[in-house]
Amino acid sequence: MNSLSDTLAVLATRDNAKALTRLSRGVEREALRVGDDGQLAQDAHPHGLGSALTHPWITTDYSEALLEFITPVSDSVNELMDRLGDIHKYTLETLQHQWLWPLSMPCMVSDPKDIKIAQYGSSHGGRMKTLYREGLTHRYGAPMQIISGVHFNFSISSELWQALHQHSGSELSLDEYRSQGYFGLIRNYRRWVWVLPYLFGASPALCRSFLGDKKPNLPFETLPPGTLYLPYATSLRMSDLGYTNKEQENLGISYNGLNQYLTSVNRAIRQPSEEFAKIGVKVDGEYRQLNDNVLQIENELYAPIRPKRVAQAGETPSQALARAGVEYIEVRALDVNPFSPMGIRPDQIRVLDLLLLTALMTPSADISSEEEAEIQANLQAVILRGRQPGLQLTKNGESVSLRNWLAELFDQFALVAEWLDGFNPATPYADALATWRISVDEPESTLSGRLLSELKGSGSSQSEWAMKLAKGYHQCLSEYSYRHWHQPDFEGAAASSHQAQSEREAADTGSFDDFLSDYFDKALAKV
Repeated sequence: MNSLSDTLAVLATRDNAKALTRLSRGVEREALRVGDDGQLAQDAHPHGLGSALTHPWITTDYSEALLEFITPVSDSVNELMDRLGDIHKYTLETLQHQWLWPLSMPCMVSDPKDIKIAQYGSSHGGRMKTLYREGLTHRYGAPMQIISGVHFNFSISSELWQALHQHSGSELSLDEYRSQGYFGLIRNYRRWVWVLPYLFGASPALCRSFLGDKKPNLPFETLPPGTLYLPYATSLRMSDLGYTNKEQENLGISYNGLNQYLTSVNRAIRQPSEEFAKIGVKVDGEYRQLNDNVLQIENELYAPIRPKRVAQAGETPSQALARAGVEYIEVRALDVNPFSPMGIRPDQIRVLDLLLLTALMTPSADISSEEEAEIQANLQAVILRGRQPGLQLTKNGESVSLRNWLAELFDQFALVAEWLDGFNPATPYADALATWRISVDEPESTLSGRLLSELKGSGSSQSEWAMKLAKGYHQCLSEYSYRHWHQPDFEGAAASSHQAQSEREAADTGSFDDFLSDYFDKALAKV
C-alpha cells in the first residue's frame, strides 16, 4: 500500500479532488434523565418523545431513563451539530422538571432496583428488546448498563473509494476493496484507540454509589463527599468497572478482513457460557435472558469500533455485512463531553475525521496475537493512567512514550488536515488540531484533566457539580433556536412513531416463543 503522504499527493491533483473530501457522519448521544435531586428518573419514557421502538431520532438504550439521540447522516459538521441541538432542545422542552445528566458515569443510584429496564411495547420485536435488557441485568448488573457514551458513525464518499481503488492498483472489485479498506482503517484505529480516552476521556471519577456493596479493585482516592477518582485516569467508563465484559475476553474476534471477522463473530454467538447458564433462560415460565451463550445477540459484543451496514428487515448485523460488505464504521470509545451541552463538540468531530482518514490511508498490516496483547495493554494503561507523567506505551514491541507517539500521530493528522482544508477558505481542521495539540504536552488540558481540576476546585461531590452543569445546559438550550427542525416536526415524528408501534403490535401473529425460535434459527444460520 502507498504511504499516507503519497496517497494524499495523488488525491490532491485529481480533477474531482474536492468531492473526495466529502465525509458522512452520524452521532448517537446517550443521556440519563434525572430529577431535581440528581437521582435517576423513575417515570416511563415520556409519551411526548414518541415511541422508543420506532422513533427515528429519540429512543432509549438500556433503561427507561437512558435516552439516546440519533442524528440523520450528514456530510456537514455544522448541520450534524445543529440537528443534535434541535433534538436536545425539543427533549428538554418535553421533560417535566427533569434534566439530562452531563457525564458518562451514572448519577446517584440509591438502589439498582430503581433502574427501570426500557419497555418497547407488546410486539414480539419490542418484547425481545426488553428481554435482551433483562438478560444484561442478570449478567452484569443494572448500574453498568446505564453508563452513557457517544457513538460516531463515519464513512467516506464513493468518489474517494474509487480514487483510492484506482491509485492502489488492486485487482479486487470496488466493493471488495471498500470492505478491505474499512478493515484496514479498523486495525489502525485499534492500534491508536488509546488516543481517544487520552484526549476525550471524561470519566476519571465516579459516585461511590455506582459500586454498591462491591469493594473497589482499583486504588481510588476520595473527594468529599462520596466521590472516588484515580489521579491519572481518563475513562473509567472503558475500564473493568465500566462497559466491558470479561466473558468476552477469549472470543478472539478477528479484524484482519471481512471473512475472518464474520467467521469469528459467527463462532462467538454460538459459544455457550457456563456462568450465564447458571442464570437459566426460562425459569418458572418467565424468561430471564434470550439464551445462555456468551453473547445473547451480536449487539452484546462490546468493542470500541464496529464495521456496519444498514440491515434489511430480518437481517442480523453480520448477515448484512455478508450480503454487501462494510458500508460505514461505528466508533464507540467516546465519553460524553461534560463541557458541551450536546455531549460532543465540533472540534472533536474534526479530530475524529482526521484520525479515521489517517487510519484509512496508512498501510495497515494484519494484527497478530502478540500485537493484540500490545493493543489491549496500551488501552488499559491510558484508561487508568493516561495523564501520568512519562507514561510509556508499547509500539511494535518497543517502549515509546505516550507523548512522543501522540506527537507523531498529530503530525500525520496535520497532513490530512492540510488536504481537507485545501478546499475550504477557512481552516477548520487545522484549527481543531491546534485546539487539541496542546494536550500532547499538557495532560491537564484533556477532558479528564479539566474535569478533575474543576471538581477538586468546586469543593462539591461529582453529583452536585454535574447537576449544576445540567441545569446550566438546560438554560442554555432553552435559549437555543431551532436550526433544521421545529417543534411541529418533532410532534409529528412522535405521533407517527406511536402509530407505527401500534401497527407492529397489531400485525404480530403466533406466540412469542415461536418468534424467538424463528429469530435464532435465522440469526444462527451461517453467513
